[in-house]
Amino acid sequence: MDVIREVLKTTRTWAVVGLSADPTRDSFRIASLLKDRGYRVVPVNPHLTSWRGEPAYAGLTSIPFPVDVVDLFRRSSEVPPHVGEAIAIGAKVVWMQLGVRHEAAAARARAAGLTVIEDRCPAIEFRRLAAEDQKR
Repeated sequence: MDVIREVLKTTRTWAVVGLSADPTRDSFRIASLLKDRGYRVVPVNPHLTSWRGEPAYAGLTSIPFPVDVVDLFRRSSEVPPHVGEAIAIGAKVVWMQLGVRHEAAAARARAAGLTVIEDRCPAIEFRRLAAEDQKR
């Protein structure tokens, strides 16, 4: 759990793969939470041109600046190519949302030096960490 705390405290730029323009979707809600907390959210979706003032990108390799976290709102079976792109762009972290896991892709990312978080949601983790901090 200290890894999650460290990621949430030290990273600033999150590329959200699969970010939807539909405000009822989890990807929209979580990306909004991140943006509202001061993170730079980079939308990655070939069907978007922009999201909340940020230009959207078709893929991770087309982002022209460094990315700290690649946040995956994709099916588990679709994770490997995005992990490959995360490695290629020099991301520090691959974060797979609730229900998203891929053992081989996670191992590949770790072997390349990336931190991997699977089956977790930042919104839940922010609340959990706040509760832990309040108990101290």
